[in-house]
Amino acid sequence: MCGIVAYIGERQASPIIMEGLKRLEYRGYDSAGISIYHDKIKTFKKQGKVLELEKIIEGEDLQGTVGFGHTRWATHGPPNDVNAHPHTSNSGDIVLIHNGIIENYASLKAALMDLGYSFTSETDTEVLVNLIEEVQKSRNLTIGEAVRQSLNMVVGAYAIVVIDAKEPDKIIGAKNSSPLVCGVGENELFLASDATPIVKYTDKVIYIKEDEVITLCDDGTYSIVNLENEVTENPIEHIDLKLESIEKAGFEHFMLKEIYQQPITIAESMRGRINAAEGWAKLGGMAEYMNRIKQADRIILTACGTSWHSALIAEYLFEELARIPTEVEYASEFRYRNPIIKTNDFIIALSQSGETADTLAAIKMAKDRGALIYGIVNVVGSSIARETHAGSYIHAGPEIGVASTKAFTSQLTVLSLMAIILGYEKGMISQGYYRQLLTELESIPAKVERILKVDDHIKYIASEIKDANNSLYLGRGYNFPVALEGALKLKEISYIHAEGYPAAEMKHGPIALIDMHMPIVVIATNKRYYDKVVSNIEEVKARKGIIIAVVTEGDTAIKALADFVIEVPTTEDPLSPLLSVIPLQMLAYHIAVMRDCNVDQPRNLAKSVTVE
Repeated sequence: MCGIVAYIGERQASPIIMEGLKRLEYRGYDSAGISIYHDKIKTFKKQGKVLELEKIIEGEDLQGTVGFGHTRWATHGPPNDVNAHPHTSNSGDIVLIHNGIIENYASLKAALMDLGYSFTSETDTEVLVNLIEEVQKSRNLTIGEAVRQSLNMVVGAYAIVVIDAKEPDKIIGAKNSSPLVCGVGENELFLASDATPIVKYTDKVIYIKEDEVITLCDDGTYSIVNLENEVTENPIEHIDLKLESIEKAGFEHFMLKEIYQQPITIAESMRGRINAAEGWAKLGGMAEYMNRIKQADRIILTACGTSWHSALIAEYLFEELARIPTEVEYASEFRYRNPIIKTNDFIIALSQSGETADTLAAIKMAKDRGALIYGIVNVVGSSIARETHAGSYIHAGPEIGVASTKAFTSQLTVLSLMAIILGYEKGMISQGYYRQLLTELESIPAKVERILKVDDHIKYIASEIKDANNSLYLGRGYNFPVALEGALKLKEISYIHAEGYPAAEMKHGPIALIDMHMPIVVIATNKRYYDKVVSNIEEVKARKGIIIAVVTEGDTAIKALADFVIEVPTTEDPLSPLLSVIPLQMLAYHIAVMRDCNVDQPRNLAKSVTVE
């Protein structure tokens, strides 16, 4: 949720930290702050975006080669200058930044207040920094040991970074359930929530594991221990992340760039995994466990947000193509409702970041009960990727826009491949249909390119409906979850209330809302349900709703009924969501821009949800 960046080395820290905060701002943008050590710790923090922090530090002396910065997504306490990070201990010696939630902060706070500590903020983070100070002082410890012992008293999720003015040659970091990565350069070290602030300076990283504490020294050395004070050895890994991949590349917004990247990212998610001409498809993560997957009694997909919509489409895919009973679970509910999980269940976890707290907790619970766990994530080395038995990366590259676009279609591509492979391996689809699906899947990137060429037409439709206060998205079969995703995109970035429904369910309530002012987006590309969808459109038209229909190229019947039509190329029904979702992404984007909304950083949202 929050963004962390820290530096210790030979360079001036503040330019590195400020640039890093801008790259991390998609993780949280309620407030931002920076601390630099030079003879003493200087801290500046400000409500609002990093730009507001830049204004208040202009002209300040921020010389120093040790420091850190933070950009916040608020959990405890509203966004304001006082609740912004970094937070300082009562003595002023210890400064801390934090991503996560300390669940037992209230009891810790009460105990510290009994010892005479005072608090100025409403945050759990200020409690933690003072706990570390009390443990250090009462037990006469180094800062690293004080952090380790304090964290044994803490319940919750955290990635923290700590500086102590009494030991200014060190930075301490620690992790539990929230991401933290260390960058290793020449006589310099970095800590960050992800690799985006680091890639400019080094391609060598260490992934900090659960319940580990890392000490960075100003001579470029480091050490890692777990909470039991046992030394751990974490390998240095190379990241394949290019600086240009986290720039806008001439686009007005990251979201627009990421929409237009989809022909490439969909192709990348298939690269080396499919060859329709030779008639094969493979996923390395599936191969090792194929016998167990084929014999699974049930598939359970668990995810949150947009990834949950991918999972809903996969339910149709696995049941139709592989004939395996499939369930889809919100991870936030799945983890708490004491679900029945058996050893012959196959659990698939979906997460763009690989750090979604609820999804991570859900798979740990399912793993403890003996199920086979498969992860589909984007970020290499992420917590979910390390926690699962096997998995597949979607290879979408960094997704900076908070509203997911290319990660969604890359997830769908991998899920489609899984269902096709599994259906063929189980003998549920013929070789002819298998090869037909592979051929169609390979053609999807070129068909997405064709949809992107009608951007001006979609922009015109957006201009006609941008002032609506409510909207309805309807779909059937494979395209019902696409309706949910289209509605989510619109409300995420334009703040227009939107709901997705199965088209037939419109009559069971939502039809009461329809009038001449309400746009109704209907996804009507299904061959199987075409006549039924036409009937649903007729029902909307009878109530004077504004009909925007996504149809297959060459459609005539729906064209005669709809107010606006967006054509997409034809494909097989199981693959149709990969095409029908593209115009919905574009429509939401243009409406949001026309309403002067912050497309990349919509209010109250953060990219990576690492807390409950």
